[in-house]
Amino acid sequence: MSAALSNRLIFRCFRPLAVIAAFALTTASAVAQQPYKIVDHWNIGGTGGWDYLLADPPAHLVYVTHGTQVEVVDSTTGKVVTAITGMKGTHGIALDGDGRYGYISDGGNNRVVVFDRHTFWAFNGRSKNVTVIDAASNQVVATIDVPGKPEFPVADGQGAVYDNIETANEIVRLDARTKQITATWKLTDCDSPSGLAMDHEHRRLFAVCDGKKMAVVDANTGKQIASPAIGDGPDAANFSAKHQLAFSSNGAGTLSVIDAANGYKTIQELPTARGARTMTYDDLTDRAYLVTAKFGPLPEPTAEVPHPRPAALPDTFEVIVVGRK
Repeated sequence: MSAALSNRLIFRCFRPLAVIAAFALTTASAVAQQPYKIVDHWNIGGTGGWDYLLADPPAHLVYVTHGTQVEVVDSTTGKVVTAITGMKGTHGIALDGDGRYGYISDGGNNRVVVFDRHTFWAFNGRSKNVTVIDAASNQVVATIDVPGKPEFPVADGQGAVYDNIETANEIVRLDARTKQITATWKLTDCDSPSGLAMDHEHRRLFAVCDGKKMAVVDANTGKQIASPAIGDGPDAANFSAKHQLAFSSNGAGTLSVIDAANGYKTIQELPTARGARTMTYDDLTDRAYLVTAKFGPLPEPTAEVPHPRPAALPDTFEVIVVGRK
């Protein structure tokens, strides 16, 4: 056999192998770029609306605001451990750094409920606007006026707290020591910012906005760096430091995943469920938790309620668990 014929045969054999290899690499890349899927549904049941939820990874718990109470869910089993009750309208939860206390914003009663994270026994401290509470004494030490309706805050661990101002399309930076606003930054191409997350290492803020946009902001200067696309109706954001991914949970029924290490590109739009607009992220298990329910028919608009919302059906409230493929 001539060398030329031999080379042609080798090339003909190699080319299909090259195509197969290229296809395999492309498929692997596609899977890597679509890293998450729904792995479980936890039925909570009951009635009433909901707002934010919060994971406590070391304790293997997820705190879920649900109407007049907060349900505490075991993240290893998906079962409700207990409920913190006696409130009028729960909105969000915060945890102290010592593992002792948790704080629930009870907007219906204009107060913050402080609870023991081991016994879940609750006692109350008053709240209004942006309120600063001393975690050692559980006493209100300051109330700070902000230039509009405050939404979700995030702290950098170095004394600065950032907060979306939904009605002004702004982010404010507050000094936790002086208890004053130190900067106000206008957001562009970002309407009604709600959820906020932070990449502490690279000093980046991620604000989710109406209009299917996420604003990526330099936490030192307030400069807006990028505006990646997200789903419609977002309300919460989170960030994975290990995987350098930002998340947006969207009421239209998707979870947007943004690659913060490669130009803030949207790499996944995972279908979830309608109304799953809030979420929390567990960085130990690389799982996100979203909540929603099934809904009844949309009511007719009225003069008093021009933009009505459908009612959640009883006993359909659930946690959607999202994890790696």
